[in-house]
Amino acid sequence: MTHGALRVALVHDWLVGMRGGEKVLEAFLEIFPEADLFTLVARPERLSGPLRAKDIRTTLLQLLPFGRSHYRWFLPLFDRFMGGLDLSGYDLVVSTNTACAKWVRIPPGVPHVCYCNTPMRYIWDLFDDYFGKAAWPVRMMARAFRGRLQRKDIETNDRVTFFFANSNEVKDRIRRLYGRDSTVLHPPVDLDRFRLVKTTPKREGPYLVLSALVPYKRVDIAVSACNRLKAPLLVVGEGGELKKLKKMAGPTVTFKGWADDSELPAIYAGAKALLFPGREDFGIVPVEAMASGCPVVAYGRGGVLDTMEEGVTGVLFSEQTVEGLLGGIERLEGMRLDPAAMRKKAMAFSREEFLRKARAYFKDEIKIELNAIIDTCILMSYVSQKKGA
Repeated sequence: MTHGALRVALVHDWLVGMRGGEKVLEAFLEIFPEADLFTLVARPERLSGPLRAKDIRTTLLQLLPFGRSHYRWFLPLFDRFMGGLDLSGYDLVVSTNTACAKWVRIPPGVPHVCYCNTPMRYIWDLFDDYFGKAAWPVRMMARAFRGRLQRKDIETNDRVTFFFANSNEVKDRIRRLYGRDSTVLHPPVDLDRFRLVKTTPKREGPYLVLSALVPYKRVDIAVSACNRLKAPLLVVGEGGELKKLKKMAGPTVTFKGWADDSELPAIYAGAKALLFPGREDFGIVPVEAMASGCPVVAYGRGGVLDTMEEGVTGVLFSEQTVEGLLGGIERLEGMRLDPAAMRKKAMAFSREEFLRKARAYFKDEIKIELNAIIDTCILMSYVSQKKGA
C-alpha cells in the first residue's frame, strides 16, 4: 500500500478459492485498500472480485508442475517458498495464517501483525486425522517432516509483533503451542444474505448437516443419531468421508453434495435444526444458521462457545458421541426458541462488526511505532468506501 512512502503488505497462505480465511483477507483489504498481496500460490479465477482485481505476487511454486493444483504435495518445502517472497520496502506486514503465511521473512524493524485462524492443524493437533488413513508412503513422509515443520512454526513466532486469534479456542492454542498472547477478533460472517423466514419457534423439515465430509467434522455422529431416531437428515457437503457415510446411512438420510452460496439461505430456512457435532476453531456455519433463525445442536467445545448461548440459539452437548447428540436433540425438542433472538446473537459476528473492531484495534491497541501509517491507511479506507457509495 502506498501513500507517499507508506507501504503495507498482506500475506495469505494460498489463494485457490473462497472460504473463511479468504473472507478475512478480503476484509483486511477493505481496511488497507491499496495493499500489495502476497501468497504461496494463486488461482485468481476462483477468487472474489476484490481479490481477483489485485496484482497477486506468488512464489516459485506457482510455476512448478502441479504447483497450482496440488500445492499440498509440496508441504515440506513451504518454508522455502514463503521465505523467498520479497517484502523489502514495506512499513507494515499483515498475514492471515492457517498454515504458513506467518513464515514469511520480515524486514528488520517492520511490524508484523498475524491474524491466526489456527496454528497449522496437520502438523499439530490433527496430524492423525489428516494423515492416519493416508497411503503408507504419504504417512512415512509426513512423519519424517513433521518435526522440522513444527520447529519452523515455532521459530517464526519471533517474526510476529502482534497476534490476532479468530476465537478463544485459537487463543488458547496459540498460548499452548507458541507461548504467546493474542487478542480475539472473530472473523467476518456475511450475514446480510440470510433472513428470518419463520418468526415462530415451531420448525418443520429435516435436520441439517452442512460441512466438508472429513473425519474431524464427525458427520458420522449426526448420521448415526438420525438413523436411530428414524428422523430425516439432509447432508450438504463433499469430501473423502462421503462413501463411508453413505454406506452407514439409513433411508431417512439424504446427501445433496456441495451447495452454491446462493442456495444456503433456502437450505437453512427449510431445516428443523442444524446438527454440528465437530469441534471447530470458530464455526461460520452455526452463525449463518442462527442468522436464519435455525436453532443449532452443537458439540460444546471450540468456537461455538464464543458464538452460541444455551437456550437462546440452541443446545450445547458435552460428549462427542451419538448418545451426546441424541441428548442434545431431545433437549432442543423441549425448548421454544425465539428466531429473532438467534439472529440478534448472530449479528455480533457480522462483517461490519469485524471491520469496526479491526479498525479500532489497529488504531488504538496495537502498540507499535507506526500509528501515523495506520491512521492514514484507515482514513484512506473510509475515503475509498465513500467514493464507492
